[in-house]
Amino acid sequence: MAFLELGISMRRTARMVGVTVRTVQKVKRRYEETGHYLRRPCNGRPRCTSAREDRYIISTVLRNRHQNAVEVQQQLLQTRRDYISDSTVRRRLAEANLKPRRPASGPKLERQHRVARLRYAREHMQWDEEAWSRILFADESRFSLYTSDGRRSVYRRPGERYLQACISERVQYGGGSVHVWAGIFSEGRTELVAIENGTLTGQRYAQEILNEYAGPYLANMRDGSMLMHDNARPHTAHIVQEYIQEVGISVMAWPSRSPDLNPIEHAWDELGRLVRNRRPPPTTLRALKQALVEEWENIPQHRLRNLVFSMPNLLAAVIRARGGFN
Repeated sequence: MAFLELGISMRRTARMVGVTVRTVQKVKRRYEETGHYLRRPCNGRPRCTSAREDRYIISTVLRNRHQNAVEVQQQLLQTRRDYISDSTVRRRLAEANLKPRRPASGPKLERQHRVARLRYAREHMQWDEEAWSRILFADESRFSLYTSDGRRSVYRRPGERYLQACISERVQYGGGSVHVWAGIFSEGRTELVAIENGTLTGQRYAQEILNEYAGPYLANMRDGSMLMHDNARPHTAHIVQEYIQEVGISVMAWPSRSPDLNPIEHAWDELGRLVRNRRPPPTTLRALKQALVEEWENIPQHRLRNLVFSMPNLLAAVIRARGGFN
């Protein structure tokens, strides 16, 4: 009203305040009728659920996080004989800050896995940076030629879902993939090794990975350094265990089904993003392999160092989750 009292037009006032002319007209009329700018008090539409029903909806979802609004609606109808729309269920859940999100994925954890993860976390919780700097975290990963991280959205209008420009096209089997191995530690990283000509067996792992790469890197690291690799079949094969004992490689005991505790998994994620952001993107498996090797060297060492030294935080999260995922 101050602008209007100064003789400024409604159109210019709306432009200065950032609202429509219709809004300015409503405010002016409200001020003339009531003497203030606040909206008149009103009751609004009555709430169709009671506080008890709201608690029931929330507790039902908290007991089973994978239920959707329609399933909760049907369950409410069967148990309480009350019909409430699925839209109302979604609103009540949103009021409790429960909103649908894409679930995180991970291997199935049985009781023995949780116990082993919790024991590992407690045993290594007191390790300092000096101790973690002696660990070579190694693993394999596979990168497809055509893949999506599931994070990209598309802007579209109503009715444009199947517009060609709004479709994310997929190639069967990802157009092929490249299987690689690498290791990281606080002060460096190994070469990125492409595993070609078939499956990685225990014999190949011992000869092509441990003998050619992991062993020499461990020899150049600090005294008492250890190799960390998971319990995949090529790593636990009898021939690999014999080789490790023969050459004297120290291997860190590792709980099964614990990819979330290996910091190199985050390095794989960053490597995938770097390759996907290349312009132009690789269109052949040979170009993908070359891009992976180049981008692996482009990851700043301080990020790998931060990943290694984040282990105490990861272990603390496992302890809070009683052996579950962090």
